[in-house]
Amino acid sequence: MRLPTTRLAAVALAGLLLAGCGSSTEDGGADAPAGGDGFPVTVEHAFGSTTVESEPTRVVSVGYTEQDTLLALGVVPVGVTEWYGEQPYATWPWAQDALGDAEPTVLTTDDGLQFEAIAALDPDLIVATNAGLEQDDYDTLSAIAPVVAHSEEAYFEPWDVQTIAIGTALGKAEEAQELVDGIKDRFADEAAAHPEFAGTPAVFLQNAVYEGDLIAYQEGLSTAFLTDLGFTVPAVLYQFATEGQAYVPLEQASVLDEADVLIWGTESPADRTALESLGVYRSLRAVQGGNLVFTDGTLAGAIYFTSPLSLPYLLDELVPALSTAVAGDPSTIPS
Repeated sequence: MRLPTTRLAAVALAGLLLAGCGSSTEDGGADAPAGGDGFPVTVEHAFGSTTVESEPTRVVSVGYTEQDTLLALGVVPVGVTEWYGEQPYATWPWAQDALGDAEPTVLTTDDGLQFEAIAALDPDLIVATNAGLEQDDYDTLSAIAPVVAHSEEAYFEPWDVQTIAIGTALGKAEEAQELVDGIKDRFADEAAAHPEFAGTPAVFLQNAVYEGDLIAYQEGLSTAFLTDLGFTVPAVLYQFATEGQAYVPLEQASVLDEADVLIWGTESPADRTALESLGVYRSLRAVQGGNLVFTDGTLAGAIYFTSPLSLPYLLDELVPALSTAVAGDPSTIPS
């Protein structure tokens, strides 16, 4: 599966005063009546700020991954958005327990945001920190309900930044901070328990060859799960980087020999079989040494989601595999 690259948008940073139920204010709601239980609250973002007057009860998630953050904070959205994977109610296995028996409406972004469908859900908060909003999108959504938008990166802003913003809008800022701190502590604990990870160069790649390229990830948001465990990402990937991904032509695949460990985001056994059919793959140093990790579809999804619910699952499943890969596993060497 080839994931979408980041859409670069020029966003207006001036504040907006919009009429209607989705109004945003710059004064933090100082003139609004108190909503009780710590409300009103104000969230700053790329388009100004949004004030939520009272505790939201009908929350709609319109971005790729925000449903995980809502569920992690104990809020079941009435609407969620399908990114990929066609999971039940756009909710992956690591989040199903938090969803419980709820059956939120599933939105799509195949033809852009479904504004009419969003409005029909009668939301009192719209969460869009990972929706790639542009000014017109924000304006339209804000006429429906208060909107929590991204602060800098339109797509895949750091998970902790998104969590704090969403938690603040829900009146759960302290709970959100505790959630973030707990996950970061878990990464630190795993790094300390696995000194073999420290300084080991590793590369995370997508599951297949696309148009003659291997798609890897240079150091940044998509590799934080590795660097937070102590691994390093070879700087050589930067010469192939385009909007968050490094497109390495097959004929230059030997640059991957800069890594001691390769992590492949495979989604089925067929993905691995296809890779092993390539001579250039079999010649890689990490392949010959068995310093490899292959994911299944769920673990690959957990890496791509990078959410407060997917990250604990990722640590449970990936850390043992990484430890084995650093040592070298002959069972991963293609015959």
